[in-house]
Amino acid sequence: MNTTESLKDYQRVRTLAIRSLFEIIEQSSEGTVIVDRDANIVWMNERYARRFGLDSAAGAIGKPCESVIPGSLLREVVRTGRPILLDMQDTPKEPLVVMRLPIHDDAGSVIGAIGFALFDELRTLSPMLKRYLSMQEELASTRSLLRARQTKYNFAHFIGTSAASLEVKRRARRSASADSPVLLLGETGTGKELLAQAIHSASPRAHKAFVSINSAAIPEALLEAEFFGTAPGAFTGADRKGRTGKLQIAQGGTLFLDEIGDMPLPLQSKLLRVLQEKEFEPVGSNEVIQSDVRVIAATSTDLQAAIKRGEFRADLYYRLNVLPIQVPPLRERLDDLPALSEAILEELRSQHELHRDALALLGQHAWPGNIRELRNVLERAALLSDDLMLTEQDIRGAIGTFTPVERTAEPSMQASAGETFAQARARFDRQLIESTLAQCAGKVPEAAVRLGLGRSTLYKKMAALGIAEST
Repeated sequence: MNTTESLKDYQRVRTLAIRSLFEIIEQSSEGTVIVDRDANIVWMNERYARRFGLDSAAGAIGKPCESVIPGSLLREVVRTGRPILLDMQDTPKEPLVVMRLPIHDDAGSVIGAIGFALFDELRTLSPMLKRYLSMQEELASTRSLLRARQTKYNFAHFIGTSAASLEVKRRARRSASADSPVLLLGETGTGKELLAQAIHSASPRAHKAFVSINSAAIPEALLEAEFFGTAPGAFTGADRKGRTGKLQIAQGGTLFLDEIGDMPLPLQSKLLRVLQEKEFEPVGSNEVIQSDVRVIAATSTDLQAAIKRGEFRADLYYRLNVLPIQVPPLRERLDDLPALSEAILEELRSQHELHRDALALLGQHAWPGNIRELRNVLERAALLSDDLMLTEQDIRGAIGTFTPVERTAEPSMQASAGETFAQARARFDRQLIESTLAQCAGKVPEAAVRLGLGRSTLYKKMAALGIAEST
């Protein structure tokens, strides 16, 4: 056999091999598509066309590959001339393993590309497919969980320009930049959770989860499992797969402990360990999990009194009470009522407005239920009123049991006859401190916060003025 015959035989075998390889892959694949140098489809088999919702492959000819196969990378193969040997391609039914190859002319220039969608039941690739599907499900679940754990409120939602409200927002904003625990103190309905969410939203952890757990709302027997999670089959009736606790869900983010004063003593000791050692163990597990959460706690109870009664651990109180913020009740920030009322009516999508007599009446009520009660009253009044202007009668009827505000005597700014400047100032300081202590039920730390003084400074002033501490 001469050289010319050998070359012809080589070319013939090569051509047959290429044809056979194409036919074998095309027949054993889920789909095949060929595009030209502009990434427009020039050929597609019928199976692949039906997978993408076409009646026949003829409907795909001449169209850009992406318009038929969303997310196709054949254009990239044509542009770079580099093959993509194994990749995942999402389709309306299920993901496929695909192979993409450039097509060259005799001069070596890229004139198109060919893509094969391999069968998804190929044994060698099924473990990879299962892993891919599992990762997709886990990613979707994590994204859904994270969306559900995002905060709804920021500092703009804490309505009010009174001195008390501005002081609360000032301290809260300062605490947002730190990572220390925050303790929110105040009556129920004052907006402690809203403030906790605002602190999280302004913190470096804002992109992570905000997880809330109410110690008073969960039975004591289940609270530990809810908090720390459980190992698989930790106890009778437990989930065989185990349960992720709130601490683990909040990793990297913020854990809000509402009504922490109702937390059982055994759980208080475990929480203290989390705060000190930054680690915890799920119920029924020996695995130690590192904890990276910022803790914000809130309570409407007097924790110092609970400590004296033996119902709250003093060491946990000192660990939580790093950045205390006293959230004032509504009766101590009545100047905020107009803005709060307007914001609530807007949130209710109500067209109602308040007559000035109605606003005056709102300012005379003590609001034992605080902002939650205010919202309830305005919503009821708006539903029952036939007019868009809410009157004093509308508000009085919606309030039900009216509780008048107890007005404290304002310190006199006038000097008495024969009174020196120093004596008048001492009298004013005494009246102001005594009035504030009365409003704070004799709690010196709380009064110091309200007056903007350090605790030791207030104690010194009380001693100098002869004001005894309540016991």
